[in-house]
Parts: sequence; C-alpha cells; structure tokens
Amino acid sequence: MLRFILRRIGISFLVLLSASFLLYIMVINSGDPLEDLRESNAENRDQQMAARSAFMGLDDPDVVRYWNWLRGILGCVTLNCDFGVDRTNRDVGVLLGQAASSTLRLVVLATILAIIVGVALGILTAIRQYSGFDYTVTFGAFLFFSLPVFWAAVLLKEYGAIRYNDWIAEGLVSPPAILLIAALLGFVLQAVLGGDLRRRLLTAGATFVFVTVVMFVFNAIDWYRNPFMGPVVVTLFGAGAAVLVTSLVTGLANRRVLYAALTTVVVGVASYFAFAGILAEPSGWLVLVGLFVLAIALSMLVGYLWGGYSRRQAMFASTVTGIIMSVLIVADVAMAHFASFLDLKSRPISTIGSETPNFTGGFWESFLDKGAQLLLPTILLTLISVASYSRYTRSSMLEVMGQDYVRTARSKGLSERAVITKHAFRNALIPITTIVAFDFAGLIGGAVITETVFGWKGMGELFKTGLDNVDPNPVMAFFLVTAIAAIFMNMLADIAYAYLDPRIRR
Repeated sequence: MLRFILRRIGISFLVLLSASFLLYIMVINSGDPLEDLRESNAENRDQQMAARSAFMGLDDPDVVRYWNWLRGILGCVTLNCDFGVDRTNRDVGVLLGQAASSTLRLVVLATILAIIVGVALGILTAIRQYSGFDYTVTFGAFLFFSLPVFWAAVLLKEYGAIRYNDWIAEGLVSPPAILLIAALLGFVLQAVLGGDLRRRLLTAGATFVFVTVVMFVFNAIDWYRNPFMGPVVVTLFGAGAAVLVTSLVTGLANRRVLYAALTTVVVGVASYFAFAGILAEPSGWLVLVGLFVLAIALSMLVGYLWGGYSRRQAMFASTVTGIIMSVLIVADVAMAHFASFLDLKSRPISTIGSETPNFTGGFWESFLDKGAQLLLPTILLTLISVASYSRYTRSSMLEVMGQDYVRTARSKGLSERAVITKHAFRNALIPITTIVAFDFAGLIGGAVITETVFGWKGMGELFKTGLDNVDPNPVMAFFLVTAIAAIFMNMLADIAYAYLDPRIRR
C-alpha cells in the first residue's frame, strides 16, 4: 500500500505540472489584460499601461512567466509558498486563504448533509423498490438533478429569504396554511411508512392531527420568533437517536450497546447543565471545539465501559449518539438566542454575502447570522448532490442485494437488518465512495455559479475575477487547490476500496 501511495503521488505531481503549464498558457492568452486601460480617457493612460505591463511581466515570453510563477509555488516544499500577487498588488496567498475558508464552510456542510440524506434515501428506495415512496424519491431526484442552478438559486432567494423575512416579522402561520402543511406531511409520511390501506389512513390521520395541534400551539406561544427545545426535548430526541443508532449497528437485542448509547444521552444532558454558563456566551470557537472533543472522549469512554464483548460496536454507537447530542445542545442554545438576533437584524436571511457587514451581536448572534447566510446556498448544493447520491446508492444496493451471498445470508436466518447493513450496504459502498470523492473535489471548484448568485467571496469568485481580468495568479491558485483536492480525495477513495473489499488489497 505504501508503494502504491508513493507511486500515485509521483504520477500526480507530473500530471499537476503538465496541467498547470497548459492552464497558465491558456489563461494569459485568453484576453487582453490591458483592455480596461485601452478604453480609458486618462491623460496618463500610456504610463499606466506601461506600468501594468512591467508589473505583470506582459513583455516576457510565456514560458518565462510560467517559470516565475512555478518558482514561487516550488517554495511550498520548504513551507515558503509564494502565490504571487494579482494585478492590483494584493497577495494571492491571502486571497486564497479567505476564499478557501469561505468555500469550505459551504461545501463541507453541503457534502455531509448530501451524503447522509442521499445514501439513506437510496437504501430505503432500494429496500422498497417500486413502492410509492420509491417513485416519489425518484421523481424528486430527477427534478432536483435537472434544475438549473441559477434558476433554483433565484427561487430560493425569493421564497427562502425575501418571503420568509416578510413572514417572520409577524411569525404566525395562518390556519389554512397549517391544515395544508399537516395534510402534506401526513401524505408524505404514509407514503414513506407504507402498509395496507388501513395503516396508511391511520398514519396520515395521526400525522395530520399531531402537526395541526403542534403548529397551533407554536402560534399561541410565539414559538417561531422565540424558539426553544429545552432539556426535556433534547433528552427525548437524544434517546430516540440512541435507539435508532443501536438498531442500525447491532439491533436492540444487544443490551450492552443500547445501554451505552442511552448512558451517553444521560451524560450529555448532565454536561448540558454542567457547562450551561460556558455555553451561554462562549469566548470563541475554540471553546466549542474543546467541548465537542470532550463529548467525543466521554462517549467513547462510556462505550468502552459498557461494551464487554461488543466493545467496538458500543463505542461506535456511543460516539455517534454523542455527536447527535452535541448538535442538539448547540441547536438548543442557538435557538434561545434567536429572539435577540431578530432584534439586531429584523430580516435575518440576506440574499447575498456570507455574513452581515459590521454586525455587532455576541457569539451566538454572530453564529446565527453566519448560519442564516449559509442556509440557502447549502440547501441548493445539498439538493443537487442528494439527487446523485440517492440514485447511485439505489442502483448499487439493488445490484448487491441480488447477489448469491446476500441470499445465502438470508437463508442462514440472519435478520434483515444484519443482511442489509453488514452484507449488502458495505459492498454497495464501493461505487458510492468514488462518487463522494469526486463530488467533494468538484464542489470546491464547481460552486462558481452558486457563489456568484449568492454573492459569496469564495473560490468561485476568485476564479471568475482572475479569468475576467486575464490575471493568471488567482486562477492558478484556484487550480492548485481544486486539483490537489481531486487527487487527494481520489487517493482516499482507493484506500477506502481496500478497506471495504479485502480482495482489492491483493
């Protein structure tokens, strides 16, 4: 494996070198970097053109210009990278750091959500092939996959930002809207759960009544403008997550794993009260990161102590439950500050930008502000990626579930959970791993349209600005990040193949 990795790194370096040379030559010959000055009426136009030509080295041969850029990049070997400057004399390395952090904040969250939702939907549709749920998800997948990104982004800005901002000023849902939402949710849930006609009607009716009552209560207590969960709701959601995770990992019959997951919920709630003062107004992100690491460590310890003969499964289930509890606690604390956030910003979701300029709120208000700005582009990228993941997962699962070893596993009396999670899903992950690896790398470089529509100063904006100005340094910085990300993720995918299928190791 080490020899394979070293060989791949060597080949990748040669590919990067060749591709960077071709791209650099194409960029510097894609237009006229002096076009704006040629159209100027300034008296010192000629002097400005001469100064820019000397500054950008426009009179040097193309190969010389590429070599000057490459020398700065080769300094990365000694941790002394020099990405050069753009035509306005700004350090491209600084611009790249700002753009990469902005794009990664967007891409990582969208990719994680897309993987979780897409893979889950793909498994469910494969298990319930040709059901109403399968047809509904298939229709939605093709719809979202076919939507033009710029058009979907405009719709999200209209209904997810402008209309929502108008509605949140009052924060009440009208009775007809409540009944319509309850009816739609009842229809969707009965399609997901399935069953005979009686069971479907019971599911739809119960969902309709429950959602109607809850939404009327939310109106009465002004929940939409002052949302909250509280320790009781956090505990209930955490317990539900613990049961779900245990049922997927080992099944509820394994009491050690179940008790480990439920103990993690109890520890999480106790920690919520213990660190309430710190969580109310943390001094910075490092505090949250530290508490999250502590939560993971405690979860693994609980799993280790409860595990016994199922120690590895107990530690895994406890860790996943601990992560879910951490997310629930952070969500609850953030929701408690939503009212104060609305006092500072009455229209919470802006249509452009990654954060509000000169925002004066505290930590949680700033957290909500950045989260609100992240919401719409994340939804857009997630919907598009979910469509792909769900279809690939469904196809791969259906192919694997028809194999002889899956039928053999069933004939031995294994539970359907064990057959799906331990036999079918693991082997179905191999093609999905390829898609995940390339999709993550592609999103870093492929969010140009999304960032342009939503006004994000990310990698897409850096690439577009550099290309419009025929300025090679920002474009080449964009290329290096996206190309290295593609190579790295592809290598991770190859390593994951060997883990998922031991035959590949040979």
